[in-house]
Amino acid sequence: MDFVTILKAIILGIVEGLTEFAPVSSTGHMVIVDDMWLQSEQFLTKYVANTFKVVIQLGSILAVVIIFKNRFIDLLGLGRFRKAKTVAGAAQDQVPAEGRLKLAQVIVGLIPAAVLGLLFEDYIDDHLFSTATVLIGLVIGAIFMIIADKAAPKQPKVQSVDQITYKQALSIGLIQCLSLWPGFSRSGSTISGGVILGMSHRAAADFTFIMAVPIMFGASLLSLIKNWQYFTLDALPFFIAGFISAFVFALISMKFFLKMINRIKLVPFAIYRIVLAAVVYVVFFL
Repeated sequence: MDFVTILKAIILGIVEGLTEFAPVSSTGHMVIVDDMWLQSEQFLTKYVANTFKVVIQLGSILAVVIIFKNRFIDLLGLGRFRKAKTVAGAAQDQVPAEGRLKLAQVIVGLIPAAVLGLLFEDYIDDHLFSTATVLIGLVIGAIFMIIADKAAPKQPKVQSVDQITYKQALSIGLIQCLSLWPGFSRSGSTISGGVILGMSHRAAADFTFIMAVPIMFGASLLSLIKNWQYFTLDALPFFIAGFISAFVFALISMKFFLKMINRIKLVPFAIYRIVLAAVVYVVFFL
């Protein structure tokens, strides 16, 4: 495998890492990149290419686990207390277990999209993974994000992920179903939904990222089991390079995003999505 091929894996990992948890749709970016670039690699069959996408997604998931490691320890019942923080980052008193986000709330948020995803997986894979459908998702998702910012209360009642109710968790889970359309964005839909429901942008983002780990890990694990035979020695350097670059850039982008989201909110990301859709439309369809 030559250097150019490894460089492509690194760049694709960067695309995944930078876009997986920003509200711009990593799936949409990967579909576009796939059409423009990934399919040009002769050694990459459709199945190897799909397996590669799963591998780099696992790199992004690992970044979330590291950033939220204390939170996951709490959710799994492995820690009695954790330090809660305000939006400004000042440490508060320790929060007892009954006052923290519960694993059951995360599960409630996961159920709607998990059920619909399983029911319509084949239809989505066969009919919605194209550049044209991604452009639709990018634009409609951007409009939804702008509406969310406009509808957001000036003083959200829910400032921390620990204040989320079961009803809000379920509502966000239902809104997350919109992200089954490639290009709409999981984080774009759930953060927007959380904001509309009265949550701060940071609280909605925290809940989004915590929910992402089990659903992404489960989907990735199933895909890896089905495609294990494609982990050949020839493809392994390609997979490793993509995994490492996705992990590193997901770690960087998530830390920046979580630090800035309450300040910049969603409109700048919505504008980026619309501009991207316009550029891709010109390149592919005019």
